[in-house]
Amino acid sequence: MEKNVRTILGLAASHVVNDIYSPVLPAILPLLILQNGYSYFLAGLLVTAHQLTSSFTQPIVGWLYDTDRLTIPIPVAIFFSSFFMAFIGLVTSNYILTMMFAIGAALGHAFFHPGALGLVSRLAEGEHRGKLTSLFVIGGNLGFAIGPLLVGVAVSLYGINGLYLLFIPAFLMIVTLLKVLPRNFTKTGAGDAKSSGANAGTKPALTPDAAGEAAKGKFPIKAVSYLVAGTAFRSWVIYGCIAYLPTYFTQNGMEYGLANFLTSLMLFFGVAGQFIGASLSDKYGRKEYSIFGVACAIPPFILFINTEGIISIIALMIFGYFIWTTFSVTVAMSHEMAPKGTGMVSGLILGFAVGSGGLGVAITGYIADMTDVLFGITSLMVPIIIALIFFILVPYPYKTFRVNKENAGKEKNGE
Repeated sequence: MEKNVRTILGLAASHVVNDIYSPVLPAILPLLILQNGYSYFLAGLLVTAHQLTSSFTQPIVGWLYDTDRLTIPIPVAIFFSSFFMAFIGLVTSNYILTMMFAIGAALGHAFFHPGALGLVSRLAEGEHRGKLTSLFVIGGNLGFAIGPLLVGVAVSLYGINGLYLLFIPAFLMIVTLLKVLPRNFTKTGAGDAKSSGANAGTKPALTPDAAGEAAKGKFPIKAVSYLVAGTAFRSWVIYGCIAYLPTYFTQNGMEYGLANFLTSLMLFFGVAGQFIGASLSDKYGRKEYSIFGVACAIPPFILFINTEGIISIIALMIFGYFIWTTFSVTVAMSHEMAPKGTGMVSGLILGFAVGSGGLGVAITGYIADMTDVLFGITSLMVPIIIALIFFILVPYPYKTFRVNKENAGKEKNGE
């Protein structure tokens, strides 16, 4: 168990670096809009193309992982993610080239996530699955939160061309992976986990919350579809905020570096929420906490868009905590639903669902073009509510209600 935790922590560290490059595009949108003259729609379309490329590729990579048909070295995946984002600043004068670089970086994320998370699923077993899975997931989201800060530093020093500095952490991680990790752990194929001896020949242990279809060995299409839909609308909210909050802040007189700092701070609150949420979901139930987290995000969001100053900022941090606190919870839930298809569901949750949420960024951008950026952000209330509805509808057992019912039955029988 201890060895598995160390391995998961190592994979989480590589996830930190890989996902540093995910928020680079949203972080530089204000520069593309103000300096390069991109419209909100064209700027948002870059984010959408990046997310959709990743979203449609990841489920395929996940399926190939599950069937042992694809083995992609983790360093190669990280190279793709980092190279195209680190050097995108050199091509922003040409929109087509900028789009191509955005798509190239997306392929790196598609190569990395399904296999790496599938391996984590093999290593994370038993009643602490949620907490162990969250270590890896939080690694990526920590990188996601760090990304805008690094962008702010690089741009402040050398302008948008200075993004090349972001290639340094990827280079160091690639060298470390090649030198430190066993050779079979530098790849993201299902066979690697087997050959390493980590839970070889075993299936991820299902908790009592596992859906009926999973218990019968069937892929739970309906349950996974509802979960993916809820995740997609939640991702729309998250990426919409990341994409347009810096622009909103700078248009209201805030310095660019501070605007990115506040956006990153919101994400850090979300990272804390994920670890706490995963632990609570182990105890009280995945579905219960998913509903609770999204519902609790609504009041602070309303407070943020209707206030100013320190109250507005505090509300934004609370919103970030709750809207992201369910992320690792839904990943663990998907693995329990489909223990024989962890690569596929990982690709669907981290790829298709998150990428589909990126499609919403363009819609939010179009709304902002037709009105203003604040109204565009305010319109994110709609996908929040839709996400909540889908999480409620997911056919997944309530743990707390069932335990209470079982306890009541024991008391009635005098046990």
